[in-house]
Amino acid sequence: MSIDIPTAEEFASLTKHRNVASVSIYVSAAASGDGSAVVHDTEAVRLSLRSATGEALNDLAKIDVPKADRDAIAEHVRGLEADRDFWASQARTVAVFVSPEGLSAFRLMNQLAPLTAVGDRYDVGPLVRSASFRHTGYVLAVTVGEVRLHFLDSQANSRPIELTTLPADAADVLGRDENGGRADRHKADGTLGPKVELRRYCSIVQDAVLHEIGNDTAPLILAASAELAPAYRQINTYGALVEEGIDANPASLSNAELEARGRVILDRRYASQLETWCETFGNRKPQQRASANLETVAQAATGGQVESLLFDIETNDEGIINDFGEVIPVPEPGPTTYRLVDEIAARVLRTGGRVVAVRRGDLPEDSPVAATFRATINA
Repeated sequence: MSIDIPTAEEFASLTKHRNVASVSIYVSAAASGDGSAVVHDTEAVRLSLRSATGEALNDLAKIDVPKADRDAIAEHVRGLEADRDFWASQARTVAVFVSPEGLSAFRLMNQLAPLTAVGDRYDVGPLVRSASFRHTGYVLAVTVGEVRLHFLDSQANSRPIELTTLPADAADVLGRDENGGRADRHKADGTLGPKVELRRYCSIVQDAVLHEIGNDTAPLILAASAELAPAYRQINTYGALVEEGIDANPASLSNAELEARGRVILDRRYASQLETWCETFGNRKPQQRASANLETVAQAATGGQVESLLFDIETNDEGIINDFGEVIPVPEPGPTTYRLVDEIAARVLRTGGRVVAVRRGDLPEDSPVAATFRATINA
């Protein structure tokens, strides 16, 4: 699989980690070339990782981290560099978290800004934001003999994803003619074959799609013919397949038209979910089961009482949140400070809450956070 979405357990492990020699590195294919997938310029991305690791090791030496610990970090990164399967990815960004004890790495579909950070904990903020920003998705166009998968990112861009494991003869399962050649793929009566064969073809397509997007949770929008669409939905196992599909045969649509129609559906879905959430927030706030106050939300997150959190994806205010959930402001960022909203989001994820990164204008109040609670919170 090419894309890695951290599980709740992995998020918890990353955010709980404490070691003065904690290194966080984000390297992007875009920073090394034309912005294509990692697999298209693997050596350049690995070179960026090498350079970032060298920078981090120099920083660790300046704060007197023992050479043995620095050598262990370098060895962990070399092991990742040598993992050919890891780099055969459609991802655009690689996030690496390494300390003397070990290394965790994730391949992300979104393009993130390059970052190298050293501190007593991992900087999971960009990872949290990437994994929880819902204004992205996929469009899957399925016809007989042609399958197209596109990723729609949050910057209104689209890029094709190569289905590397899709057999060239996948459509042959729909039947062959009496002479052993391929059956006519566009029969005059519009039928493609028995339903079981349609489902078999769709299963082959889905296997190829899941091989590329892995355990991603971004919405998948289906564009297929009148016969293939229900067959695909019957065999679907991807949890984020959108109920609304593109109501047109994709054979008649260009890539640009697929993207445009897909974005309309994504925008409509996003707006509906946001409206529902804000309505729930408004209903619960008088009952003290929701708040947009940063300090209140931080304390609730620390106590495991946040059911769902919306936070501003562009807020970068740093500080410290202690073990009691108290927010401690700082005059300027430092090695022991962190983005406050990222720390709140991490604490919510650690305790099983739901986190969504949004733009500031989508929040219900003029605050970088808004949350619903599992129980009444007395602010």
